[in-house]
Amino acid sequence: MASSDDRLGRDAIDVLQTVKNLASHGVKVIVLQLGTTDLTGPAGKLLLSMLAAVAEMERDLLIERTQAGLARAKAEGKKLGRPARTTPKQRAEILRRLGAGESVSELARVYSISRASINSMRNQHSA
Repeated sequence: MASSDDRLGRDAIDVLQTVKNLASHGVKVIVLQLGTTDLTGPAGKLLLSMLAAVAEMERDLLIERTQAGLARAKAEGKKLGRPARTTPKQRAEILRRLGAGESVSELARVYSISRASINSMRNQHSA
């Protein structure tokens, strides 16, 4: 009976890293479905080389799909990144209070955001 625990990894990259790690500890990895092929022997190394090529292709495809998705989202006018922790009204109030001389540290404590966020707001406003 197969379970999710009968695999070496979730994808080619993961399997490759697991086999290399096991081989570095002197563990032979035998694939019974390939006629007891030892992945640490010559035939197994060839198999791992092909697996490495597949892993590289998987990485490249993942990057390609991610970039295409980001480009599509931008083209649709979607805002990317983490949502702001402050509302536009709060940001205006922070800028007003900065202008009135309140410290960055105090405003960061009051609004539960970082000093860097306050400074970023100030820099964006003055730009």
